[in-house]
Amino acid sequence: MATDALAPHDSRAEHKFLKVVFFVNLHPQLIANIINGPDLGMGWRYQVPYLVSLGLQVIVPDMLGYGQTSAPESPGEYTMKKMAAHIAAIIKANTDKSIILGGHDWGGAFVWRMAMYYPELVSAVFSFCVPYTPPSPVLITTEQLIQRVPTFRYQLILASGAVEVAVGKSPEKISAFLSGNFGGTTSEGEMVFTPDHGIHADRLNRVCASPLVSAEMISHYVQEYSRSGLRGPCNWYRTRELNAEDELPIAAGYADFRFGIPAMIVMAENDIVLVPSLADGQEKYFASGLKNEVIPGSSHWVLIEKPEEANRHLRDFIIGVLGDDINKPSI
Repeated sequence: MATDALAPHDSRAEHKFLKVVFFVNLHPQLIANIINGPDLGMGWRYQVPYLVSLGLQVIVPDMLGYGQTSAPESPGEYTMKKMAAHIAAIIKANTDKSIILGGHDWGGAFVWRMAMYYPELVSAVFSFCVPYTPPSPVLITTEQLIQRVPTFRYQLILASGAVEVAVGKSPEKISAFLSGNFGGTTSEGEMVFTPDHGIHADRLNRVCASPLVSAEMISHYVQEYSRSGLRGPCNWYRTRELNAEDELPIAAGYADFRFGIPAMIVMAENDIVLVPSLADGQEKYFASGLKNEVIPGSSHWVLIEKPEEANRHLRDFIIGVLGDDINKPSI
């Protein structure tokens, strides 16, 4: 059964605010989708209507610093521990049952921590493009991480403040920044985002339209980003040491930790940063088994580039969790 993607100001969505998080709530089971970097809850626009057609209630928060959320200056407000408390509040405000939790990008990293910190609230978990990483018993800086995973070098640039200075709150530059992040290149074929450099600010005034996101949707994103600029989104890249410090006291206790709930990782074949091989060997962290998938021919923006394939994996996973308790439309 075909379902239309969500559009800005879609009448099917109910917009709510709770503490510092803005989210969209669709009616009726509960599944929460967390997304980030550099995306909004609207990044799930192809998945939300389909999940609702399965009979699920769907909550898609904009994470802190994005959209209509507050955007604190301090990176300390963006740690996984504090974000987990925010999302726990959203869950408790909407249901007294545990939920299926999923995310992409930063949200994909976050959902593993949420399931660890609040196991009573999460009955199943899935992540697009980001495998689970156990808490480290030693502090690993971003520079040390890059030595292990060179494709993460862009994180230094995003944490440095250079992108915020280059883009500011100019609607034109924000539009170029977003178009470049969503696959737009210069007319010469130069990428605006590369793993070894992050954002090439000198190419922003030459970037062409995104091949993945419509002009209408880019306009919506520009409106949302213009509220607070890029300080909030970039603060997520300033939390590595802060997150590590939060986890040092508990790392030893999680040395042999294994998730005891259904779990799924979906990687994108052509992701130039979070390459599929990063998910190799993940099964050892999942006592109840792991559904480990790769979507062929997709870049990092798998949810909008390959929505039917993403939805198919979601359907199969959710049916495995809930069984006959959901509707089963075709894709």
